[in-house]
Amino acid sequence: MTRSKRMQPVADVARNRQEDAARKMGDRQRELNKQLERLDELSSYRSEYARRFEEGPENMTGMNVRDYRLFLSRLNQAIEEQARRVEQARRELEQSKGKWTASRVRNDAIHKVMDRFREDEKREARRREQAQEDELGQRGRRRED
Repeated sequence: MTRSKRMQPVADVARNRQEDAARKMGDRQRELNKQLERLDELSSYRSEYARRFEEGPENMTGMNVRDYRLFLSRLNQAIEEQARRVEQARRELEQSKGKWTASRVRNDAIHKVMDRFREDEKREARRREQAQEDELGQRGRRRED
């Protein structure tokens, strides 16, 4: 069995790892997008409620004002928590990009080695063919003598 054929299972594993890393990176990107969307929604809610409060606090009773401020405070806390989730999702995406990059580099390196093995095998096959042709040519000349 040739070296390139013996190396094929290693190349298959490297390719599978790269594909898996790419899939995970895609999952992490989708998760980040989802977390960003939630943060945008919460920020929009806060802006809308803050605008309403600024436009009409005179129509509210003291209890309503207190409840409204409490609600806005809780909304701000939710936004802070969501911002932490966004940052965590960003870190996970960056880690997954690093793993994907490393797996791609390894996969590329293995394929370069396999290409070199194949070229060596082709060169060796050509050398053997040439040696056989030379030997046949010499046999033919000996018979002519």
